[in-house]
Amino acid sequence: MKFYVVIIGTEILNGRRVDKHFDFLKNELAKYGHELFASFIIKDETQLMKRTYTMIKEDENAILFSFGGIGSTPDDLTRAVVAEIFRNSKLITHKKFKQDIIEKFGEKAYPHRIHMADLPPDAELLHNPINNMSGFSLDNRFFFMPGFPSMSHPMASKIIQTYFNKSQKKFRYTLKAKTSEETLITLMQQLPNTVELSSLPIFIDGKPNVELSLSGKNQEEVKQYFNMFEQELFHKKIAFTIINQGISSI
Repeated sequence: MKFYVVIIGTEILNGRRVDKHFDFLKNELAKYGHELFASFIIKDETQLMKRTYTMIKEDENAILFSFGGIGSTPDDLTRAVVAEIFRNSKLITHKKFKQDIIEKFGEKAYPHRIHMADLPPDAELLHNPINNMSGFSLDNRFFFMPGFPSMSHPMASKIIQTYFNKSQKKFRYTLKAKTSEETLITLMQQLPNTVELSSLPIFIDGKPNVELSLSGKNQEEVKQYFNMFEQELFHKKIAFTIINQGISSI
């Protein structure tokens, strides 16, 4: 699974609001050993939204959490864009959501609020614990929630607990060496796709150092390749320090 987050809000990009979704979602996923694959903060702009959602849809392993743009004002574009990109369709009225809106607002549901019930075909409602004005999901993979954290964060937590609650351990080995990344690039190129590499250059007293970290789901495999780096450093008489070995983490 590849977890994407799309945060829609011109007000975040122009500094009128501060994003609270990225850290929240990252931490919620981490409780089950998951990590984000990509994160986007984008304007409320139709073509940009279409391109972003299309890219995610084309990833057959994508899981999407989208925040914002599902209200009833003219800048709330998400519902219509999602219907076009994910369903190649116009919006249709969701009868249950329409009834919820009428029950809550009565005559004030018209002429604008009622349109929040216009959703893509086959949309499933996501319960909003604050005011029952639902988010929606498609195919148990693509989840669309309000921009308000008080509403959307309980939704996201419930989604993760329901659909993505199987913990996935990853084992991490990390060292810090008194050399540049250049020294180890040849070995880095030998790593298989199943071993994730993180290489961070650090300058200490003006001299190059590197923090190298390997992680993966197969502990023996990660350890094997980590030992390869240790042996190379021993062979070249380069000082290094082990930071952790085999700690289960993201």
